[in-house]
Amino acid sequence: MRIETSGLRSVTALFGAAVALVLGISEAVAGTGAPTPWETGMQGMVTELGQNVSDFHTYLVWLITAICLFVLALIVIIVVRFNENRNTVPSRTTHNTLLEVAWTIVPVLILVAIAIPSFRLLRQQLIIPPADVVVKATGYSWYWGYEYPEDQGGGFKFDSNMAEEKDLKPDQPRLLGVDNAMVVPVGKNVRVQVTAADVIHAFALPSFGVKVDAIPGRLNETWFRAEKEGVYYGQCSELCGNGHPYMPIEIRVVSEQQYAAWLAEAKQKFASTGAPAPVKFATAQ
Repeated sequence: MRIETSGLRSVTALFGAAVALVLGISEAVAGTGAPTPWETGMQGMVTELGQNVSDFHTYLVWLITAICLFVLALIVIIVVRFNENRNTVPSRTTHNTLLEVAWTIVPVLILVAIAIPSFRLLRQQLIIPPADVVVKATGYSWYWGYEYPEDQGGGFKFDSNMAEEKDLKPDQPRLLGVDNAMVVPVGKNVRVQVTAADVIHAFALPSFGVKVDAIPGRLNETWFRAEKEGVYYGQCSELCGNGHPYMPIEIRVVSEQQYAAWLAEAKQKFASTGAPAPVKFATAQ
């Protein structure tokens, strides 16, 4: 009886999951800023760069679908027209110049159709426009540290740890909310300098279309311009150790007035202790 009940529950759960998947596709695709249960597509994008990434992804999906349907149609035609029953005497044709030219030229044209928009997108990602705000993000095992340089009106830095469940605010999702979020103004070019202090991490924000490796001893850069105020979540996307799933990224996009107020408050809250004392080396006597 227990076995039958367990089996029935499993079937019911699978059926429910399938129904939820089918019925929730439209809702899941619309998620922005954080992952959505049964999500089947990319998160909603709030940056021009992210939207271009999403559009390119959609373009590739349709292109792949067309190629797969074309190949499937060829297979069906071959099975129907050239089976043993309809061709008792097999053809001895070994060459077809037109066909050989076609299956060489068509793949080249497909690659060109993929290469042109992808190179354009890479150029947009790699050529960083003049920045209105600069933030340095450093990956640690296992949390993030953010530094706002003094010449940008900052002069402070702080650590950002995953918030414990008991400390979560009402608008913070579990395992994604942090105690100190990165804050940036809306509609401004934000340059993010990314590095790591110990092992390789990765700074990733799906709704911004941003993902860059954080490598010890190396300073990588990326950028974004969020066009909509809100709270957006990401995570470390590199297998950096047993604390990897507990390295969330929370970015709050606010108005310029709110950003200025936060900046003034952060200067007091995260007051710098000054530059470290120089290291002195003993000299041989």
